[in-house]
Amino acid sequence: MYIEKGKEGSLGMWKYIPLPLAFLGLMAANYWFVTTFDVDVAAMFEQQITEKGKNRFFAENLLTFVIFLGGLFFWVKFVHRQGIRSLTTSRKKIDWKRILFMFILMGLFVVVSVTISYFIDPSQFIWNFDAEKFAILFLLSVLLIPFQTSFEEYLFRGYMMQGIGLAARNRWVPLVVTSVLFGLMHLANPEVDKIGLIILVYYIGTGFFLGIITLMDEGLELALGFHLANNLVTALLITANWTAFQTDSLFIDMSEPDKSFEVLLPVFVVFPIFIGILAKKYQWTGWKEKLMGKVS
Repeated sequence: MYIEKGKEGSLGMWKYIPLPLAFLGLMAANYWFVTTFDVDVAAMFEQQITEKGKNRFFAENLLTFVIFLGGLFFWVKFVHRQGIRSLTTSRKKIDWKRILFMFILMGLFVVVSVTISYFIDPSQFIWNFDAEKFAILFLLSVLLIPFQTSFEEYLFRGYMMQGIGLAARNRWVPLVVTSVLFGLMHLANPEVDKIGLIILVYYIGTGFFLGIITLMDEGLELALGFHLANNLVTALLITANWTAFQTDSLFIDMSEPDKSFEVLLPVFVVFPIFIGILAKKYQWTGWKEKLMGKVS
C-alpha cells in the first residue's frame, strides 16, 4: 500500500512538518505580499520579460525547483532514511511505462484541445514560431520543467500524502488536505487575477484528480506523467499574457479565457473520463477502501 510505504526508514512525525511548512509559508507570504500591496502580477511579469526576455525569465523561475526537489530528496534520504522508490510507488520498482502512458494521454489531450480551439476561431491565435528562441525554449523545458512538476507531485501526492495519511491513519484526510493545499498554492498566479477565484475549482479539482489516481494506483507514476505533459506540452505549444508560463511557444492565445472551458470542462468532464480510462487499463478495484479506508 502506497501510504504505508512512508513507514520505511526512520519514523518520527515531526520530520514531516518542516518542509511543507516552509514551502507553504513561502507561498502564503507571496500571496500576502501580492494582495497587501495590490501587486499587478501580470504587469510585473511583463516588465521582467521585457527586461530579460521570455526564455531567461522562464529559466530563472524554474531553477528554484531544482533546489526545491534536491532539498526534498535530501531530507527524505538522510532525515527519514527512506528510499526515493518508496516515496514514488508501492511497486518493487518505478513503473516508467505508467509515466509514459499518462504523459502521452495528457499530451494528446492538450494538442487536440488547442487544435480544436484554433479551428473554431483562428483569429484568436498568433503564430509565434522563432526557430532560435523555440530551440532554446525546448531545451530549457525538457531540462527544467520535470524538476518543477516532480517537486510538486513528490511534495503533495508523495511526501505529504504519506505523512498526513500515517498521522490521520486513513486515506480520505490526506486526499482532501493535499488537494485543497495544492489548489491554494496557486493563489498568487496571474491566472487568478484574470479569471477570478473560480479558477480554484480547477486547481483544487486537479489536486483531487491527481490524488485519486495516486491512491487508486498505489503510486505516483500516473500523476508524474500527467503533470509533466500538462506543463511541458503547454509551454511549448501555447502561451498567453495572463498565464504563469509565458514562453516563446508556437502560438500566442489572444482570446479572453472562457471560465466554462478553462475551469469546469477539465474538472467535471475530462478528469472523470481519464479516471475511467485508467481504471479500465489498470483494473482498479476496491475504490472505497483505497480512497476512504484506514491506514494500517
